Amino acid sequence: MTAYIIRRLFLIVPTLFGIVLINFVIVQFAPGGPVERMIAEIQGTGVAATARIAGTGEGDVIARRAERRATEDTSITSRYRGARGLDPEIIREIERMFGFDKPVHERFLLMLKSYAMLDFGKSFFRDKSVIALVVEKMPVSISLGLWTTLIIYLVSIPLGIAKAVRDGSRFDVATSAAIIVGYAIPGFLFAILLVVLLAGGSYFSWFPLRGLVSPNWRELSVPALVLDYFWHMALPVASMVIGGFAVLSMLTKNSFLDEINKQYVMTARAKGLPEKHVLYGHVFRNAMLIIIAGFPGALISILFTGALLIEIIFSLDGLGLLGFEAAINRDYPVLFGTLFIFTLAGLILNLVNDVMYTIIDPRIDFESREV
Repeated sequence: MTAYIIRRLFLIVPTLFGIVLINFVIVQFAPGGPVERMIAEIQGTGVAATARIAGTGEGDVIARRAERRATEDTSITSRYRGARGLDPEIIREIERMFGFDKPVHERFLLMLKSYAMLDFGKSFFRDKSVIALVVEKMPVSISLGLWTTLIIYLVSIPLGIAKAVRDGSRFDVATSAAIIVGYAIPGFLFAILLVVLLAGGSYFSWFPLRGLVSPNWRELSVPALVLDYFWHMALPVASMVIGGFAVLSMLTKNSFLDEINKQYVMTARAKGLPEKHVLYGHVFRNAMLIIIAGFPGALISILFTGALLIEIIFSLDGLGLLGFEAAINRDYPVLFGTLFIFTLAGLILNLVNDVMYTIIDPRIDFESREV
């Protein structure tokens, strides 16, 4: 197993490189960019934009140049939409500020060198480093991902076992219909329904509509703070779990049915063992292999994906919203930095999944497999 883990760890490097390279190339062909955004700011609000550029140390010079009518340089102004009429030297300074005065391959190599030293740079449009932004948004995403995953597992596993034991009964049919309906409802649509019904939309105002905690949470006692936190989390988490029960419940049911029909279960029953002992002493461990081993992967998928619309609806400033705003604003340090961090976390958790398989069931041997 040690050799397999080492091989997988070494494979993380080329996988990360490939993912970052593909996304970097795609972004180069995408319309718009930070230079275009700054040009738009200059054209719309020249004072604010000039103040932003002044942070490079040459703002006074650039401001004076902007006041003069410069000779039009077609070679540089034609590169950017809306750049006509601007002093070409201002555009060159904007390029230097964002690092776009260097060739594409040089920018990519410099980015990889910084990432190798865990330096993810600073946001173009926020006065914070990428790491600081990720740490700032992490509590919201951890809260949503952790509680959603735990609730889905705590409900789906007992429900799947009950459905397997009562296979074909009215209970099985009714619960299957219920979870399929829940699976068919988009999480954001259910979130809007909850807002309308319970968060002051049209009927009741039982739950808050904004933030992770109340504005006065620092003044609350510990019990009140815990209650306030879960009060704010109730509706967002409910919106995310509504469609999460179907897959895990049916997977649990099918795993149990598959194990129940095996020879060792019939032998245990023939020996006169109680049904509960057969189910939870023999069947449970084997049936739960694929489900428990997939827990890290389920957590990372809920943590970093699928929460964007929920965060917007409930005004939760998390990682989903951060990535969306970075893509819209072409904030490349945040865009590529978060991509690198999340991809690395996903690759490591995939390896953890494999290790958990061998811990839960020693019969599984990845050592003999070719990676």
